[in-house]
Amino acid sequence: MGNNIKGKVVVITGASSGIGEATAVTLAAMGCKVVLGARRADRLEDLAKRIGAAGGEVTWLVTDIKKRQEVMNLVDLACETYGHLDVIVNNAGISHLSRIDEVQVADWEEMIDVNLKGTLYGIAAALPIFKKQGSGHIINIISTSGIKIVPLQGVYAGTKNAIRTIAEALRQESGGQYRVTGISPGFVNTELTGNILARMKDETAKTAMKEKADKIAITPSAIADAVAYVIGQPDSVEIGDVVIRPSIQD
Repeated sequence: MGNNIKGKVVVITGASSGIGEATAVTLAAMGCKVVLGARRADRLEDLAKRIGAAGGEVTWLVTDIKKRQEVMNLVDLACETYGHLDVIVNNAGISHLSRIDEVQVADWEEMIDVNLKGTLYGIAAALPIFKKQGSGHIINIISTSGIKIVPLQGVYAGTKNAIRTIAEALRQESGGQYRVTGISPGFVNTELTGNILARMKDETAKTAMKEKADKIAITPSAIADAVAYVIGQPDSVEIGDVVIRPSIQD
């Protein structure tokens, strides 16, 4: 795997914490040149310093994936700094959990803007470069919520399943010119889980979810290792879908 990963230029959205941060650290340690995007400048700067101190190659740009131009700027930064782009990891995401009949429309719209449109903006920014190069790799961090549908997660799961559907069409359209991978994490110990719990209005559901997360959640590095694994495959090999969850998760 190492021989096919060292030197690759990788853009990572949502890189300031959780899965994005772990992915940046893991890939940089394996010799990738990482280009980090997220909204929090202080977190990005600190992460870049840590990667640089460890001998990694890194650059970063404050990026709100709800704004297409900012995503394009992040991809442009990769090409301007390193001359090309090999991989984009569409990792940034948000989750609001509620019953659909509670009609939390503002929450729905934010999930659509971030999880669906934001990921599409990443794909749109990378594809012209990949088509010109004749190669590239799109990795979308999805969710097991789009595989096992449960109450409170209907709209969130819908945004994730939309990306799964779009990615499969893109894979078929690519004709092998570029690779497309979906990675679906289960319970992971990240800030996202804490943010989900903080926004939940159903106290009973919140308590149950917190207890479950505390008991079974896996570390972000498990997802980062999967990202490294799929990138490191030979160029003729595409891993389409990966599901990573605690072994005890339903």
